[in-house]
Amino acid sequence: MSGIGEGQRGRSLGRSAPLLGVLLILLAGWFGWSAVQQWRQEANGQALEEARDQAVQGLQQAAAGQLQQLQQQLKNDRVQQALQAGDAAAAALAVRESWTGVEQVEVLTADLANAYADPATFGYARLALLEAALAEAKPSLRVVRDGGGNRLGLAAPVQLGSLGPAVVYVRQPLLRLTSPLDQVRAPSAGFLGLRQGGFDLVTQGDAGLAESAEALARPVAGTPLRLVASVPNVEAGPLGLGALASAIVALLLAFIAVLLVVGRDRLPKSLPLPRRATASEADHGPTLSESLQQAPPPVAAVASSGDATPPPPPPVPAEELAAGIFRAYDIRGVVGSELTPKTAALIGQAIGTVALEQGLREVVIGRDGRLSGPELTAGLAEGLRRAGCAVIDIGLAPTPLVYYAAFHLRTGTCVAVTGSHNPPEYNGFKVVIGGETLSGDAITDLYQRIVEGRLVQAAEPGDYQQRDVSADYIQRIADDVQLDRPLKVVADAGNGVAGALAPQLLEAIGADVIPLYCDVDGTFPNHHPDPSEPANLEDLVQTVKRFGADLGVAFDGDGDRLGVVTGEGRIIYADRLLMLFAADVLMRNPGAMVIYDVKCTGKLSDHVLRNGGSPLMWKTGHSLMKAKMRETDAELAGEMSGHFFFKERWFGFDDGLYAAARLLEILAQREETPDEVLGELPEMVATPELKVPVADGTPHALVAMLVAAAQSPDNPYVGGRLSTIDGLRVDFADGWGLVRASNTTPVLVLRFEGNDEAALERIKALFRSQLQPVLGDTPLGF
Repeated sequence: MSGIGEGQRGRSLGRSAPLLGVLLILLAGWFGWSAVQQWRQEANGQALEEARDQAVQGLQQAAAGQLQQLQQQLKNDRVQQALQAGDAAAAALAVRESWTGVEQVEVLTADLANAYADPATFGYARLALLEAALAEAKPSLRVVRDGGGNRLGLAAPVQLGSLGPAVVYVRQPLLRLTSPLDQVRAPSAGFLGLRQGGFDLVTQGDAGLAESAEALARPVAGTPLRLVASVPNVEAGPLGLGALASAIVALLLAFIAVLLVVGRDRLPKSLPLPRRATASEADHGPTLSESLQQAPPPVAAVASSGDATPPPPPPVPAEELAAGIFRAYDIRGVVGSELTPKTAALIGQAIGTVALEQGLREVVIGRDGRLSGPELTAGLAEGLRRAGCAVIDIGLAPTPLVYYAAFHLRTGTCVAVTGSHNPPEYNGFKVVIGGETLSGDAITDLYQRIVEGRLVQAAEPGDYQQRDVSADYIQRIADDVQLDRPLKVVADAGNGVAGALAPQLLEAIGADVIPLYCDVDGTFPNHHPDPSEPANLEDLVQTVKRFGADLGVAFDGDGDRLGVVTGEGRIIYADRLLMLFAADVLMRNPGAMVIYDVKCTGKLSDHVLRNGGSPLMWKTGHSLMKAKMRETDAELAGEMSGHFFFKERWFGFDDGLYAAARLLEILAQREETPDEVLGELPEMVATPELKVPVADGTPHALVAMLVAAAQSPDNPYVGGRLSTIDGLRVDFADGWGLVRASNTTPVLVLRFEGNDEAALERIKALFRSQLQPVLGDTPLGF
């Protein structure tokens, strides 16, 4: 019986040979069509690259020709006579009349005062062009937004008689640069574009390919432009085969099909067939256990205590609650005398009341490594639960991790129990409600609610649960940042809470980490965890040198600030780091707003402009910075103290750990050493932050007196540009000085910067002459 069955199957297969032959012919056609398509795509790619290279060569010649013509025009006798006479209008007219087709010519003094008076109207791209020409002391070219559209801008430094350094600006039709693109044609299935920053100025082909065009980009030498190109990816054939392999398979299938059709009578009478799988061997999908493992883990809530609901708290006498702990950016005070678990509970109930008024019930809490952290966190949780809020306690955590947890767990509300960089006897609270960091009046309102008894008292306390999100945080950053090459890094946490995460995080992104003081100790036995003070970086400098590390990074007590030293032991202040971050962010987000505080270098604005960004100086303070970022939709912000706020690829809160990761990412992408990369950043002769202690409660009044004197008819800062958005900052052509009131401690904060030592000393002396009469015998320290 078995033999008969096999014979029947053989005859059946013989009868079906024509059908199999047709099927094989279809498969052969599929593989053959794929081979042809791949060859066509490869030919498109080659044609596009040839067009790109031809266009780049033409663009470079056009750009060089325009710059050469500008130099020749400036050598014109009539132009030179006007410049030597200091007549800007006559010089501009001479250039315009002798250069056919020019749309506009201007000669501006090097301070660019009129441009900076209204930079948005003048145009940030034009400002960047002029600054580049002045900084590089040679003619520059870039595409600018001017005259109602995109134009070719040219600029060159000149001397304007007795007025000193100046710059000539020439506006040309964009066609004078882009005409070589008309001589080439991108394949219809490809994309070719002239790009500056992230803007495509002229394009050809399929615009849908623009996002992937950087892979085949080529720079246009001597300009900030590049020609980008893209073709669709060459799709692999069936089974992932290439063009040649697909063609070979097509031929083999066709040959077999012919044999089947022509020689079907020669097929064997019996042909063994593959055995069918039994039902028990079939793919039955995942088991229940496997399915459960794929589901997100359940969140286990700790049952609320069975204690009776406490009675609503009566109003707290103002004298029993230190009003001074409710500060501009957060709540902070001395543990025991100003902050107790009872005070923490009242603060928690006030925070819970505000959150519930906004329809927010869940609150994430976490604490730094201070010894008082556990008891204050317990008091805070008690107060939040009294108000009816559900508390998610993530335990020991840097402040950025608390912020992250509010996003990750979708609460939008969190409280970090931290004393930041203050001495060990301090602690406090940083509060975020509905995604907004509380500051100013919002913090004062918490105090008023407590002393007036305006606190919600829930019928039953809210839930309490514990979660650990540190692994999620590290994974989230590691998924975003990976180093192109390993870097050896010393990480100094100063025994702050950042030490619990920093080594693991930096290793996860590909760094070789040497931990320094990363064991969490709330007494800070080695040095104070404040990287903005050079003295606190001495151990880091020595360790970096000892181990031959590429870089050293330092964090403050709660991990939201970053300090950096190079392999050679040089401290890189935060305002110069912000330059590096800005250039990187602006490569992908041209024109984006970059915010910096009043303590930052005067070179920062120029650097942002030259990289195609929009700089904005603002008040010092992490809460104020975040509020301004939301208002302006800025992609990046930073403070001299070491707070960095990335909205691009991150969440916009200050995070020293993430900033360290982004810094290493940038440095690992460069061929130069980190010392060389950081050494390229513009630098002036500057002081660190200088702090002059004054009587408690007087800093703002003292600064107000100095501001009033500066704004009087007898202004002592002649020739300087005054800024009073936060204290008094005066910018001169060769430097600047600042005095402002600290919002966290009773001190005046000062900083000075100059093009050279002489300028620095002159500016310091000018501020000293105004400060000393106001402060009397108080030593200034500078």
